Amino acid sequence: MGYKIGKYVIFTVIGLVLGASGAVLAKLYGDAEGIMAVLPFIMIGIGAGVFGQNIGTVFTNLSYRKNPEAAKQIRIDTNDERNVSIRNQAKGKAYDLMIYVFGALMLVYALMQVELWVTLTLVVAYLIVIFANVLYISRYNKNM
Repeated sequence: MGYKIGKYVIFTVIGLVLGASGAVLAKLYGDAEGIMAVLPFIMIGIGAGVFGQNIGTVFTNLSYRKNPEAAKQIRIDTNDERNVSIRNQAKGKAYDLMIYVFGALMLVYALMQVELWVTLTLVVAYLIVIFANVLYISRYNKNM
């Protein structure tokens, strides 16, 4: 199986350029206001994420090219029914914990009298997660 790296290298370079551009903007416009005060840091964050994800994929695919037997075993382990079940169960437990963490954060934000838009943003994110849960439960109940 061919493990292509071309597009991942391109995205790695894009992420690096985006992060470096953000750092340069932050240095040049350190006392900026409005959108220019946060834009460099958004660029750094997105650039770091794009860079990190794609450089990892490049190295993974290069190692798979060098050792196809290990790549085959990893693919089998990843798709193994037991491992898939374990990952899904771990996601469920993490979701349960996230519900309590979001609830606690909303309460803390309200008690700290954080700006209303910050609290409402968290509430909207919480409700989206809850709605998605209800939607998936409904969908899976129809299919099973």
